[in-house]
Amino acid sequence: MTNTLEIDSVLLEFGTHRVLQNVYLKCQTGNITGLLGRNGTGKSCLMKILFGELIPNEKSMRINGNPIYSTYRSPKDIRYLPQSKFAPNSLTVKRILSDFKLDFEDLISFFPEFEKLYKSKLVNLSGGERRIIEIYLILVSQTKFCMLDEPFSQIMPIHVNTIKKIILREKENKGIIITDHMYRHIIDICDDLYVINNGQTYLTKSVEDIETLGYARIDEEITVGNNKYT
Repeated sequence: MTNTLEIDSVLLEFGTHRVLQNVYLKCQTGNITGLLGRNGTGKSCLMKILFGELIPNEKSMRINGNPIYSTYRSPKDIRYLPQSKFAPNSLTVKRILSDFKLDFEDLISFFPEFEKLYKSKLVNLSGGERRIIEIYLILVSQTKFCMLDEPFSQIMPIHVNTIKKIILREKENKGIIITDHMYRHIIDICDDLYVINNGQTYLTKSVEDIETLGYARIDEEITVGNNKYT
């Protein structure tokens, strides 16, 4: 089944400062939706609005055409990886995988070096190891949509490539929204790419869009979905 998440007419203001206005974003099963923008443009705010953690002045949000009014989001609908740690320090890798109903053997098929960490508490992991565990929890859990906010920070390049492989596998079962300042990794795997500029989202069609919107200057050929950027 293909599930569709849409949000539009978003207005977010903090006092007299308008962060987001007239925002539109769409994500569906089988698609990786990239979200780029400079610091402070509202990428994390938009994810928090989608997750129900931040209440905007206005919004219209739908899953499969059904309006979402409540601030509560069922994990069966949406899961969210914030930039900060979210898992309790006292839990072991074994316990938290069990709580999320995930298979340790699948985890170590991607990260064999984690086999020795099975009974380790999260507080005793390195920052990178813990980040990988938390990414895996959100990304692989059963849900219609998952959102990843800066998943590649603190991650070694070899592990970034492995996480990209998991993302590509998991998109067959869910819609994925991802943002990261390591934008070439986002461009490499996404099917649709939005850029936030002046509080609004723009669905890009060419490299000129990315440059015109002031996010980055691309000086080599890249591909987003069916769009080849040169």
